Amino acid sequence: MDYIQQIIAKNLYDIRKNRNLTLDHLSELTGVSKAMLAQIEKGKTNPTITTLWKIANGLKVSFSTFMKEESPDVKKVSMNELEPLMDENSKYSVYSFFPYHHEKQFEIYVVELEPGCSYEGRSHLGEEFIIMKDGTVTVNVHEKAHKLTSGDALQFFGKSVHGYHNDSDKLASFFMLIYYPDPE
Repeated sequence: MDYIQQIIAKNLYDIRKNRNLTLDHLSELTGVSKAMLAQIEKGKTNPTITTLWKIANGLKVSFSTFMKEESPDVKKVSMNELEPLMDENSKYSVYSFFPYHHEKQFEIYVVELEPGCSYEGRSHLGEEFIIMKDGTVTVNVHEKAHKLTSGDALQFFGKSVHGYHNDSDKLASFFMLIYYPDPE
């Protein structure tokens, strides 16, 4: 079992048990099958990004809640040591650098899009902040296209309809910070 699968399995199980949810009830909340949820909790499968977003939205938690670990005072993260989460066709990869922590209220990722990749984001809590690292990405927010290149940044609310597109022939990557304000 991969390390990230162990973390996701433990965190999903802990959330479900702390909320006194059955797998059936969790399936109803998330739209993910009971069998898939059981496989994830046992660490027998590495869920796709889409599946984790469904679970996060159903439970009303941040995406990286499932990847959170106990954190030391100082933490160095190397991208080449991280196991990415990928979409179904392995063209959209997410590296969780700093998972969500309730005291900080944000999470930070590096996202990579292979050439020709289009990924339609899920509506979610919080605000997204994107800072381009390499390449060119077009981010569509409410059907308006924003072309970003290295050094550009964009901010929008996660509840907005949004998607990311790499129409170039080179790998594109960006830093993504998602901020979760206090609930009202």
